[in-house]
Amino acid sequence: MKPILNLDEITEFDDVEENGLYTSKRALFSASIGARQLGYNLTVLPPGKAQCPFHVHHGEEEMFLILDGEGELRFGDQRYPIRKHDVIACPTGGPEVAHQIINTGTTEMRYLALSTLAEVEVCEYPDSGKVSLVTGRRGEPGLHKIFRAETTVDYYDREKS
Repeated sequence: MKPILNLDEITEFDDVEENGLYTSKRALFSASIGARQLGYNLTVLPPGKAQCPFHVHHGEEEMFLILDGEGELRFGDQRYPIRKHDVIACPTGGPEVAHQIINTGTTEMRYLALSTLAEVEVCEYPDSGKVSLVTGRRGEPGLHKIFRAETTVDYYDREKS
């Protein structure tokens, strides 16, 4: 295993989304360079697209380095223009650090994404009121559920009394 990868040599993308606004391609390469506690990927966003819905992590912190293109960062209740060589910190927390990158430019946006890897991760999606719960190491079986936040039940719901 070689611990080095040149981003210009990436030609295969193993995570491709084509879902309206959420259209992107990502090359996930953490394991191939020997990473154990951090996740790495190269993301390519076409103009007018976002990689994922507006969200906030409770277990994993993210960092993004814009390599090419320009766009907008939604962060909490703010919007910031972003461009080549901007470094973006997305810490864990609540709605005040929810985030989303949108390509508002006319050319493809490319960025390097880096995140810590948590064995238990909870994400909230403020725009849609969803919650995601994921357990286990990446690539291994675990629990993965997405549900609407308003479906909260009592602690003893469906338990025998």
